[in-house]
Amino acid sequence: MPHTGSCLCGQTKITITSTLKDQVLCHCVDCRKASGSAFGSGGLTKRDGVKIEGPVKTFTLSIGPGRECTRTFCTNCGSQISQAPSAFPDMMSVKTGILDDFVTLPIGAEVFVKDRCTALKALDGVAQFNALPGK
Repeated sequence: MPHTGSCLCGQTKITITSTLKDQVLCHCVDCRKASGSAFGSGGLTKRDGVKIEGPVKTFTLSIGPGRECTRTFCTNCGSQISQAPSAFPDMMSVKTGILDDFVTLPIGAEVFVKDRCTALKALDGVAQFNALPGK
């Protein structure tokens, strides 16, 4: 099922034709700072199934020895669009809050729960990880 969405100002649009995995809530420091909130939310999908149109800019951040994450955002309003960790070269994480059907997407996991805000509790029935699974 294709997913569509846009940034806050509507100038940057996204269409996803590849399979979008469940949402993942990330409590790491980088996602908290990038989102300006208690966690970031994203859905993993194949890069070649994502089309982004409109004014965007990227920012690449070192996330560990030999690893980087490139974040894409609207240059007009600053909304985050996606992030692409170098550890997964064919995949990207689309920021699910920009998707039109955001509220219907299930949450499959929470990662970096060791850094979760103490006021937030684990979601029932959702996998919990202290880091990225398999890392």
